[in-house]
Amino acid sequence: QVQLQESGPGLVKPSQTLSLTCIVSGTSITTSYYYWSWIRKPPGKGLEWIGHIAYNGNPNYSPSLRSRTSISTDKDKNTVYLQMNSLKPEDTAVYICNANHPYLQYDYWGQGTQVTVSS
Repeated sequence: QVQLQESGPGLVKPSQTLSLTCIVSGTSITTSYYYWSWIRKPPGKGLEWIGHIAYNGNPNYSPSLRSRTSISTDKDKNTVYLQMNSLKPEDTAVYICNANHPYLQYDYWGQGTQVTVSS
């Protein structure tokens, strides 16, 4: 059983940078063929995929967010990070960490962390 625990600042001012952490337990983030995603849910809207980083360290991003998003990992801490620059009020959402193994059809979700962008 994989467990994911997100954490972040909660409130961020417009134009600032958001940094979120997802601590993974139950498996190594380098285990083949896990994909570690960040997904968000704005208020009143559906889920939006932000991007993922693969078990081998290769990232992939949503085209609409690629220019200001970075996903990275720390293997020693078994942690996945999200950094998003130039935040706007419309970036307000619950940000969720997800683990997916397409071959074993595993899909795990964190509880999510609320991020509000406001001055």
